[in-house]
Amino acid sequence: MTFNDLNIIPAILKALSKENYTAPTPIQEQAIPAVLAGRDLLGCAQTGTGKTAAFAVPIIQLLSEKQGKPSTQRRIRSLILTPTRELALQISENIQAYSQYTHLRCSAIVGGVSQKAQERALNQGADIIIATPGRLIDLMNQKHVDLQHVQILVLDEADRMLDMGFIHDVKKIITKMPSKRQTLFFSATMPPEISQMVKAILVNPVKVEITPVSSTVDRIQQSIYLVDKVNKQKQLNLLLQDKSIISALVFTRTKHGADRVVKELTKVGISAQAIHGNKSQNARQNALSNFRSGVTRVLVATDIAARGIDIEELSHVINFDLPNIPETYVHRIGRTGRAGMSGIAISFCDIEELPYRKDIEKLIKKTIPEVKDHPYPMVGTAQPLLAEKSTATVVSKPAKSKANPALKPKSEWFKKRNTTNSKSNFNPNGKTNGKTNVKTNSKISH
Repeated sequence: MTFNDLNIIPAILKALSKENYTAPTPIQEQAIPAVLAGRDLLGCAQTGTGKTAAFAVPIIQLLSEKQGKPSTQRRIRSLILTPTRELALQISENIQAYSQYTHLRCSAIVGGVSQKAQERALNQGADIIIATPGRLIDLMNQKHVDLQHVQILVLDEADRMLDMGFIHDVKKIITKMPSKRQTLFFSATMPPEISQMVKAILVNPVKVEITPVSSTVDRIQQSIYLVDKVNKQKQLNLLLQDKSIISALVFTRTKHGADRVVKELTKVGISAQAIHGNKSQNARQNALSNFRSGVTRVLVATDIAARGIDIEELSHVINFDLPNIPETYVHRIGRTGRAGMSGIAISFCDIEELPYRKDIEKLIKKTIPEVKDHPYPMVGTAQPLLAEKSTATVVSKPAKSKANPALKPKSEWFKKRNTTNSKSNFNPNGKTNGKTNVKTNSKISH
C-alpha cells in the first residue's frame, strides 16, 4: 500500500514525498482512513510506530478542506496535548513539514521558555496548537487561548500524562472546548484511570492496536550486566571505550543521577550531555541537537525528558538503572532499531534491581542474555547507602551474623524508628511536639 491509496490530498502527498515517506506504517494505514471519516480513535501503540503522522496527516487534510477565506480570522481548530516539551516541539516540526503546501498554521505552546513569542503566535492566529498542559493552562487563565472552536482534539501519550500528574489539567482543558468534536486518543498502556477516561470522552471509537507493549522488537539485541551499584559507572566507562558504539542514549532513574553520569563520563574524555526536567528548554534542545548531529556521543536522560526524543540511526540504548515499570523498559529500548534497522540495548542490574529484571522478562516473555565475562561482576550483597559516593575500590562486607546482635540491618533500624514516629508524634504538617520532623525518605524525581 502507498499513501496514494489512502485518499490523501495532493498537497499533503507532495509534502510526504519531499520528506521521503514512501509507504504508510501499519498504524498510519489503519488510522488515517478512520480519522478522515470523522471517527473518534483509540490508538494503542508503542514508540517508533509512526503515530504522529497517523493523526497529523488526516487532521491537516480535514482542516484544509474546511478552511475559510484567507481574510477570515484564524481560530484554534485542533488541539494536540502532549506530556513533554520535546514531544510537543517534535510534533510541531512534523506538522509544519506535512502542511508546508497548505495554508494552515501551527504553533507549539510549551513551558521552560518565555511565553512572549507564544503570545505573538496566538495573536497572529493558528489553526493547530500543540501544547503541554501546564503552559496551556497558564495561557488560558491569562485569556490568550480560546478553545471554543476546537473541532479535533488529540491526547498523545496519555499514560505518561497520567504518570506526570497532568490528568486533572487535561480534564480541565477538555471542559473549555465544544462537547461535539472529534477526539483521537493515544496511549501505550491502559491503566484503569486511562480506561475510564477513554469511556468518558470517546464516542464509538475505532480501536487501532499496533505491536503490543509486551512484544519487544526482535531486531534489537538485548543483554544485561549484573553489576553492583558502585561499579555501574566504571562498567559504563569501560563499555564506551568501544568505538563501535557510535551514539548511546543512557537512561538513569533520577535527574541527579543523570548529571552525575555526565560528570564522570566527561572526566574520562567521553562527550556527554544530560537532558531532564531541571534543564532549561534551550539547554535541552541544545543537548538534543548536539546528539543528533554527532557532536555529543552520549545523551543521558530520565524517562520523562526522553519522551519525544526521536533519533534516526541510534545505535545503542543503555539502561544505567533498570526501570521499576517493565513497560518502560520496552519503550526505552524501542528507541533503537527503528525504521527496519538493527539496534542494541544494554542494561545494568544491581542486587536491588533483580526483581525489576524478573518483571521485565515476564512481560517480554523471554530471558535477557546475561554478559558474565566482565571485570565488575556482582558480589551478591547490598552496598552501603553512601557507597556510590566513594571512588575507592569496594570490597563487599560479609552478611551480618545473628551471633552479633549489635550489627542490625539499617532497614530494621529505620523500620523501628518509623514505627515509633507513627505511634507517638506524627503530624501531617511535619511537626513533632513543636520540633521539625526529619524526613528519612526522599522523593525520586525525573
